[in-house]
Amino acid sequence: MNILFIMYDQLRFDYLSCAGHPHLHTPNFDRVAAMGVRFSNAYVQSPVCGGSRMCFYTGRYASSHGAQWNGFPLRVGEQTLGDHLRREGMDCWLIGKTHMKADAEGMARLGLSADSMIGARQAECGFDAWVRDDGLWGYGPDGFYDEKRSPYNEYLKSKGYESENPWADFANSGVEGDEIASGWIFRNADKAANIREEDSETPWLTTKTIEFTEQEHARPWLAHVSFIKPHWPYIVPAPYHDMYGANHVPAAVRHDVEREDAHPVFGAYQGNKIAQAFQRDEVRQKVIPAYMGLIKQCDDQLGRLLDQLEATDQLSSTMIVLTSDHGDYLGDHWLGEKDLFHEPSVKVPMIIYDPRAQADASRGSTCDALVESIDLAATFVEAAGGKVPDHIIEGRSLMPWLRGETPDWREYAISEFDYSATPQAVKLGLEPRDARLFMVFDGRFKLMHAEGGFRPMLFDLAEDPEEFHDLAKGDAHEAEIDRLYDHLAEWGRRMSQRVTRSDDDIRAMRGRSLRRGILPFLADGTEVDEELLSKYRGKAKQRYTPQ
Repeated sequence: MNILFIMYDQLRFDYLSCAGHPHLHTPNFDRVAAMGVRFSNAYVQSPVCGGSRMCFYTGRYASSHGAQWNGFPLRVGEQTLGDHLRREGMDCWLIGKTHMKADAEGMARLGLSADSMIGARQAECGFDAWVRDDGLWGYGPDGFYDEKRSPYNEYLKSKGYESENPWADFANSGVEGDEIASGWIFRNADKAANIREEDSETPWLTTKTIEFTEQEHARPWLAHVSFIKPHWPYIVPAPYHDMYGANHVPAAVRHDVEREDAHPVFGAYQGNKIAQAFQRDEVRQKVIPAYMGLIKQCDDQLGRLLDQLEATDQLSSTMIVLTSDHGDYLGDHWLGEKDLFHEPSVKVPMIIYDPRAQADASRGSTCDALVESIDLAATFVEAAGGKVPDHIIEGRSLMPWLRGETPDWREYAISEFDYSATPQAVKLGLEPRDARLFMVFDGRFKLMHAEGGFRPMLFDLAEDPEEFHDLAKGDAHEAEIDRLYDHLAEWGRRMSQRVTRSDDDIRAMRGRSLRRGILPFLADGTEVDEELLSKYRGKAKQRYTPQ
């Protein structure tokens, strides 16, 4: 069996028709959900691209692998999906984005060359790169930064888009009169991107994926197909640019009470420029239809891929996983982007189709168990026929749910956010080590803990599903706060760094030194089996006589 591990960047959990969106019809996401299981309570372990993705790729919490923010290198030696799956006879490929930064210093220290196989895999987060393009090729005061020569930009140049950087000038810009209308500016979000639809980012990567699946492969494979969209810039080519309008934009999920005595970190984020932009209705009325158009294009291209798999008789032998690295506030809670722990940011879609007969009992079902993004790494290892190395991978395999079973499961989900590199940390006067947030969610109560001496935040999603009322402002819920802090403390005591010895290894080590005849601290020898003493009893070899 092969695995297509498909990730969309910044896709909200509720912007799919199978998740109940009232206007956005996504028949191909729904098609996969009908064939498999839709996990309705899936949470990422960090609500920012880089940190979240490293959790997906390692199966470990952000504070375990350490690469908690965009541009923080994943340290050399951290085991990834590629390491785990190759041991099970499965290749591991990348098609698209990872947001991974290589640990160049660590590689140099160990003498690893980036043009060697092991060095290349270290530099690509454990994947063999079929094609990598992280997108976001912007112009700045320092010029156009294109460290690895964007394959997508090179494709556009081959198609006649004459520009140093056609990603910015065509794929993510419209035209107003004879002027560029950049997608970086929200007022341009209702314009069509100045590019043929078939040449835009999502169809291009879908084509690359189809080319990959049409190749002969010597071994089973996992292919991580990682789309940049519907991540900003919020601009999409025709005909998707005007499929939706202001009448399809829901009212923002926000309340004035959220701005009253707001938690300092929450307040700092409410005051940043992206939040202030999304607090304007005219911005939401332009951006959200474009965001919906980007998702609709993603769905259409997913349909193109599914049809190709079906036509080539690969659908019956390919596990398909659909998910996202985080959500998008879109103005909810007075915020834009992601970063904090409200549902629109930290909760993601997760749909898994397993073609094997063992999954027949769960087809078309919805599972509301608390699922973490790190569970996918464990799931892939088990799906490949391996035993999950639970001294390394901290997630739990979802295979029992796919088989229609009800396993003993976790009581709470955890997410972390290191915002030490952000203007918000500076605004709050925090040292980098104190600019960290933690979420504990038990399915009803959600606690946010902030380092730096701040009070927590607490929401009761049973009584307040919109997460408006911060119960930690008062003292009526101290018992719930204490209970969730106990969960956080339990999680903090987890065994996360003993990655070179499994529990089975340790059990096998017990008594090994005795078998090798290392027998310290014996009072008279009766403490151990006679077999261990057999070489230390009997007639002396000779008597030594001092001269």
